[in-house]
Amino acid sequence: MKRTIAKRSRRKRVRSLGTPQRPRLTVYRSLKHIYAQVVDDLSGRTLVATSTVRARVSPGGSNTAAVQVGKQLAELAKGAGIDKVRFDRGRFRYHGRVKALADAAREGGLSF
Repeated sequence: MKRTIAKRSRRKRVRSLGTPQRPRLTVYRSLKHIYAQVVDDLSGRTLVATSTVRARVSPGGSNTAAVQVGKQLAELAKGAGIDKVRFDRGRFRYHGRVKALADAAREGGLSF
């Protein structure tokens, strides 16, 4: 019970709204896959999305798969004209695969 409350409060604390000028990069991590998308919250649209499922990388929760997803997301975002985003890690700690994805997106040219 305490764990659920902590996750809920952490999620509320780290979330910020994405605007058309600076959309929100949100990350979801499951046991096998990692998903990332760039969202404009004001219009309610997903601008760019990718995951280990779409990127056709080997699943299994590895950091190398997260790095590949981060690089692919940065390429897609640059193609859509997005260079600045707000990072929303959700309820996940900035550690491991989430950090690897964020660093790879930064290397790909996204700034946050």
